Amino acid sequence: MARSTRDKSVLVIGLGRFGGAVAETLVELGCEVLGIDADGELVQRFSDRLTHVVEADSTEEAALRQLGAGDFSKAVVAIGTDIESSILTTSSLVDLGVAEIWAKAVTDAHGKILARVGAHHVVFPEHDMGERLAHIVTGKMIDYIELDPHFALVETEAPSALVGKTLGEAEVRRRYGITVVCIKTEGEAFTYATADTVVRPRDILVVAGETTKAEAFGALD
Repeated sequence: MARSTRDKSVLVIGLGRFGGAVAETLVELGCEVLGIDADGELVQRFSDRLTHVVEADSTEEAALRQLGAGDFSKAVVAIGTDIESSILTTSSLVDLGVAEIWAKAVTDAHGKILARVGAHHVVFPEHDMGERLAHIVTGKMIDYIELDPHFALVETEAPSALVGKTLGEAEVRRRYGITVVCIKTEGEAFTYATADTVVRPRDILVVAGETTKAEAFGALD
């Protein structure tokens, strides 16, 4: 099958907790998903959840080629504890010409090797979720997403200093160094924030800015 026919298809290798969640969510988002795992029980479990599921050894490039892995433009290598299999699988997908490869890493060293063999995106699910939770637990933030080491999005309840004022009057950018992206009043949907938006008690704000400034804003009373 030509690669162009699989633009909306994703290859997911490794159907454990992380890979299985990624694969199922991709299906919910309208993608066709080919799931591959060496564990027959996992393959059986996902047989009616994904578009296609195959039991195979992904470290064998010949097996991946036979399954048409090279026709996919996007692949996720979600193999967890077997670091050798993760690296070999990623290397094989690179050799097969897959344009975008996301690979799960469990340690910094693992991540560096994945990047060196050609993974385009290396993710650390456990570390990233742990860091995100720590920021939420230690402050007033509802949610926290670090877009890069120096820039973050924070979802937080509006601090008392802003209540009753428009965002323009509150001068949030000058005073706090952040931008209010959107706002949600209780019982209503999120809307884009403007300088004329009035902040009400218990409003939820989504703000963007340098990590330290966004965190500091999220900690305000």
